[in-house]
Amino acid sequence: MFENLIEILRNNPRKIVYTEGHDARILESAARLKREGFLTPVLIGNVKEVKENAQKGGFDIDGLEIIDPADYEAMDEMVEKMVELRKGKMTAEDCRASLMKGNYFGTMLVKMGKADCLLGGATYSTADTVRPALQLIKTKPGSTLVSSCFILARGDERIVMGDCAINISYEDKLDKEGNVVQTASAQLAEVAVETEKTAKKFGIDPKVAMLSFSTHGSGKGPMVDMVRNATELVKQQHPEIKIDGEMQFDAAVSPVVGQLKFPNSPVAGYANTFIFPEIQSGNIGYKIAQRLGGFDAYGPILQGLNAPINDLSRGCNADEVYNMSVITAALA
Repeated sequence: MFENLIEILRNNPRKIVYTEGHDARILESAARLKREGFLTPVLIGNVKEVKENAQKGGFDIDGLEIIDPADYEAMDEMVEKMVELRKGKMTAEDCRASLMKGNYFGTMLVKMGKADCLLGGATYSTADTVRPALQLIKTKPGSTLVSSCFILARGDERIVMGDCAINISYEDKLDKEGNVVQTASAQLAEVAVETEKTAKKFGIDPKVAMLSFSTHGSGKGPMVDMVRNATELVKQQHPEIKIDGEMQFDAAVSPVVGQLKFPNSPVAGYANTFIFPEIQSGNIGYKIAQRLGGFDAYGPILQGLNAPINDLSRGCNADEVYNMSVITAALA
């Protein structure tokens, strides 16, 4: 998978912003990318601190761009643009203060076309990476929410799981008068569509299973109805997508069980893209696959934004930073 992505990037040069340029794991990845030459890192942080930390770790970052928000020449232009984007929700002083932080500054570099994508979260929380993206990059046309998925790889096998990191649950969205403007099912359907698109970008032919504790009507309840309705919405709006549900996990992956419980389904028993009904089961599910199934997990990969912005685990190592850098840039 990574060989294919790297070849794509060699033919389509990209620039990636690291919001925590002083971090040793970031510096090790940046040095590796510099050496391999298919992706250009931009490091945010105090120039002296970044260089000293690189020297301590023995990481060659000579020639890489290091930008310190404290002395960025185009800061006034950036502040003006951010005030415009925030539409009265933040003053110029508020924006300038936020832009002193690497997460906001890096996101604005992407917004202003100075870089193609961003990777953060080595020291920032997920919320601190996602919030600036929502405020400044915003969702792309046709998207109403940001979601996530994980690519899991074991040998030549690749599967996708979503959403395991962003949307805690799905509830009907109401206007001020209490009218439903977007159903929970419509939100889950959007996650399924975006995850299917992500799977394709990584060379997977997605067969999407909408997971539940019920298979094809065997169980009842609001959660089952939500998953079933989301499945029908995707089928109506995107008939080209191979999707079925609701189904239990064994019905999704075992041809014998799948075709017994869900006869004639094109997905049951053969699924490789799994959509969970809420974050708790999704987070547990991908970690079981990772820890007990021997899969390498890459993500969370954020979906629905106008530009690729991705989040690292604060417990990540340099190899994970490198891999997520490749994945993030490939989405640009």
